Amino acid sequence: MAHPEVQPDSTHRIDIETGHARVLLDGNVIAETDHAALLSETGYPVRAYIPREDVDASIEPSEKTSFCPFKGDASYWTVAGLEDVAWSYGEPKAGVEEIRGKRAFYPDRVTLEIGG
Repeated sequence: MAHPEVQPDSTHRIDIETGHARVLLDGNVIAETDHAALLSETGYPVRAYIPREDVDASIEPSEKTSFCPFKGDASYWTVAGLEDVAWSYGEPKAGVEEIRGKRAFYPDRVTLEIGG
């Protein structure tokens, strides 16, 4: 998720639209919303940023943080007992404000369904 040595330039794009997303863990829905910020970023698969109120599982802050030159400082979250499985941007950079406070999940640790 982090961009450790990448600097913003004109070839890097981030587009955001609103849509449906669902997150499953072991076949159980732990988050679902029609208000996900679907973020398309150069070099990455689409990420669904889900409002906190649409996460239907225990969620606790983690001590882990990271920085993205395109989105800002990220905080990590333990959700349904999975440590650091989600992240969010409390104060995202200009141009990506739609993701403020919403949680994105690692798709290799949960099942993420977008659209539908």
